[in-house]
Amino acid sequence: MVESELFALLEQTADATYTITGNGEICSWNSAAQQLFGYAESEVLGRNIEEILEPDAESRSTSGSSLRDMAEPIPDFDREVQVRSGKRVWVNISTIVFRNERTGRRLVVQLLRDIDHQRRNEELVNNLVESARRLLESAHDPSHHATVEPLSEKELRILKLFAEGCASGVIAKKLRISPQTLRNHLHHINRKLRTHNRLEAVTHAQRRGLID
Repeated sequence: MVESELFALLEQTADATYTITGNGEICSWNSAAQQLFGYAESEVLGRNIEEILEPDAESRSTSGSSLRDMAEPIPDFDREVQVRSGKRVWVNISTIVFRNERTGRRLVVQLLRDIDHQRRNEELVNNLVESARRLLESAHDPSHHATVEPLSEKELRILKLFAEGCASGVIAKKLRISPQTLRNHLHHINRKLRTHNRLEAVTHAQRRGLID
């Protein structure tokens, strides 16, 4: 198979797919990649893949000599990358090494699947588990029953709204304050209640009878 045939085949895949040289230079970029990352093929061809996707320092793309010297199959892996809008998303990446039968040139094909929603949910669950662990620990900690600084009426109202399930944006709008001001209030609430996040703050306030 020649490179043009490979690129045509990859254009038909549902996964976001691109092809790069051993130095990371982009040779192909299918329409699914354009949809996922926001860059048209004409904008990325010839550029380095890390320049486009900007992976974090701990998850740099395999590139340079490491790609040129690849002999063993590369297992699938997850990576957080930046798309054109500036948002960072998680993708799962499969890697295939292709050798041009005519020229002998080797290219690296990477197929990417959007797993951002899945990873964010996993992070949320982990945070909830950690919060639950802290709550259990605090239940047996004498300092849990120590006197706390009084909360202002506005701080109590914020906690009540959080307890009712209101989102931060809704609360800020109801109180006619900016999102940053709301974050400042939550910081003061956590300091006064000796908690770490809004879930703990609401739970502690309910246990102490500060809110219903």
